[in-house]
Amino acid sequence: MESKRQRRLRLTTKWAAYSLMLLVAATLQTMPGLFTIGGAKPIFILPLCLAVALFEGEYAGALFGAVCGLLWDYTAGRTVGLLALGLLVLGFVASIIVRMYLQETSANFLLLVAGSALLLLSTDFLFFYAMRGYPNGLQQYCTVVLPTLIFTAALSPLAFVGARAVHVRWGES
Repeated sequence: MESKRQRRLRLTTKWAAYSLMLLVAATLQTMPGLFTIGGAKPIFILPLCLAVALFEGEYAGALFGAVCGLLWDYTAGRTVGLLALGLLVLGFVASIIVRMYLQETSANFLLLVAGSALLLLSTDFLFFYAMRGYPNGLQQYCTVVLPTLIFTAALSPLAFVGARAVHVRWGES
């Protein structure tokens, strides 16, 4: 039986580790030219958000998703709150889907990240590119959005393994 102090220390350490992982993901995502192939650059924050939601539950995942989205909005220089709201909803829904219908496997996580990235990137493309009437929309979608989706999904098992390691090390006893 652990004391309140030990439990508080364990929870603080666990969320500090998740926060450190988020800062590393945001740094990797915003470094210019790093991991860029053509016009595609992977998204590191989305898979981490979904991995934490997968292991920590609906409400903690939604809250962590909102924090991830706020950081992503801030580092991308965008309207604050759009990605925060999107990641809040995705974190909550992904956690519910995994708890009710899927197992916590890396293959299911890869499909979940690919679907979430497709939804998020397509919505982003619609609102910030297609609706503004920029030319060559289909070409832009095929040369930037889809490769970014594939690149993000390919690197997503790193977030899954990292979040699982933190959850196993400092999870519920």
